[in-house]
Amino acid sequence: MGENIRFGGRFVIEDALPSATVTPEDFNEEQRMMADAAQQFVEGEIFPLDEQIESLDYELTVKLMRQAGELGLLGADVPEAYGGLGLDKVSTTLLSETLARASSFALSVGAHTGIGTLPIVFFGTAAQKRKYLPKLATGELIAAYCLTEPASGSDALGAKTTAKLSPDGSHYILNGSKLYITNAGFADVFIVYAKVDGEAFTAFIVEKGMPGFSLGPEEHKMGIKGSSTRPLFFEDVAVPVDQVLGEIGQGHKIAFNILNIGRFKLGAGCLGGSKESIELASKYANTRKQFGRAISSYPLIGAKLADMNIRTYVLESMVYRTAGWIDAMLSSEDAGADAPDAGVRAAKAISEYALECSINKVFASEALDFVADEAVQIHGGYGYIKEYKVERIYRDSRINRIFEGTNEINRMLIPGTLLKKAMKGELPLLEKAQGLQAELLQPMPVPPFDEPLSREAYRVSQGKKAFLAVGGLAVQKLGMRLDQEQEVLCSLSDIMIQLFAAESALLRTQKLVQSGAEAQNAIQMTEIFVQEALEKIESIAKVALAALAKGDALQMQLSVLKKLMRGPLIDTIAAKRDIAARVIRGEQYIV
Repeated sequence: MGENIRFGGRFVIEDALPSATVTPEDFNEEQRMMADAAQQFVEGEIFPLDEQIESLDYELTVKLMRQAGELGLLGADVPEAYGGLGLDKVSTTLLSETLARASSFALSVGAHTGIGTLPIVFFGTAAQKRKYLPKLATGELIAAYCLTEPASGSDALGAKTTAKLSPDGSHYILNGSKLYITNAGFADVFIVYAKVDGEAFTAFIVEKGMPGFSLGPEEHKMGIKGSSTRPLFFEDVAVPVDQVLGEIGQGHKIAFNILNIGRFKLGAGCLGGSKESIELASKYANTRKQFGRAISSYPLIGAKLADMNIRTYVLESMVYRTAGWIDAMLSSEDAGADAPDAGVRAAKAISEYALECSINKVFASEALDFVADEAVQIHGGYGYIKEYKVERIYRDSRINRIFEGTNEINRMLIPGTLLKKAMKGELPLLEKAQGLQAELLQPMPVPPFDEPLSREAYRVSQGKKAFLAVGGLAVQKLGMRLDQEQEVLCSLSDIMIQLFAAESALLRTQKLVQSGAEAQNAIQMTEIFVQEALEKIESIAKVALAALAKGDALQMQLSVLKKLMRGPLIDTIAAKRDIAARVIRGEQYIV
């Protein structure tokens, strides 16, 4: 992968090699065995107790989390030196995907292993790691992450919770509150953010039972009802100075890096939910009869299953491509688990792909919403009844567009992060945009497409040029005001999301073809998604261009866009019928 591992965002200006792309087909035997063990745990221990978990049985959830800890399912991200498994990110991603079928219990586990434990893994002192990580890895201690406040949701740094050093210098005195804290009802360790002297945003490790620390009542939520969500209150809570996590005034580095991981792991969870929805919907469609035949035999039901399967394939391709990049970065930064700065270096490596983590989060949460909605529609009236799990998946999925930074905030971050990288000289974005101007003045004949997926490779490449054309014009016209033009930023973000999604599917399918594996289904899914993604990109670009240019200048920009978007169309109706037939036969997600 060479220098490509150094910086995220390069996908908009460079073409990648299929051979350098990690895909699910690369899983080794150990990874598959780990996923099988997780699946057996979910099916054997969680499913039989599903109703009790959903009724918010704290004692049962904690008991099951400790069972998961005994199996190593809570220590995947914890270094071996501190009692964990120290697995690579592809493995932990597969674990998150597999556990997703456990619904609310999966959220409890995810909050504990991800945003609850990783701050200590990455930023804890050696003493803090020795004290907490072995017990967090087994589930003896349960963790929670406490960032949101009544007046600061998306504006995390606007927190009002304060910390003041005690006169004798031994403790920080915390006052304030936190809101919507997952695992609050049964957690033992809380990662809490507060402003020292009302100014310096800082992270603290707070333990249950500290005097002045109390919980509010459980929130009554739309979904994820089996997870604990409560507010926290701090009234002169004395936290020892050795419980400061990281450095005073550097809490934002912890918060934002942990959010990157949270966003990425959320994508893996949405992938698991999408696969389960396809399985439930396809099985139901084969058993439900109307007008004398199974509803799966009707083309419109088949089209829904095809679209669900395509979007899930694309999401899966994105998630594991990103996991592979993160692993490559972590390998390049590896200083050993015992090195004083090992965790900080690991967090920095992950932050290089903050942009892609946001892309995964937005696409995944919206893909699962789409897939779950179609699954309910296929179930008809039964999909609205609590007895059928698709009803719960539909309700549970809605929070994902709010969790870990709303999709609106993430959409602002995606192009914003890209431009910051360009300004720091990490990405030759503006140079590429300027170089495109000369290319656009030359004839651009559509090449022959005589190799599998050559048409799709061409169209993705043209889509990148369209992004550079629109983005270059936006920077030229708006300059420093671009970050205030949220609609234009959102358009740039949506183009980037579609490009990353289309290219991820393309690279995976190219790799499948090159391996000699049976890839007809993957080829058809990629052909359909690329065509539909480019249609979306063209539509989005037109909206942005109309905001950036007027009159003859606009017409010139639109003619350039039309030139870039040229490409022969495929018959998506016929291709979706083929894909649907495979899903219906297999009654599950099909690659």
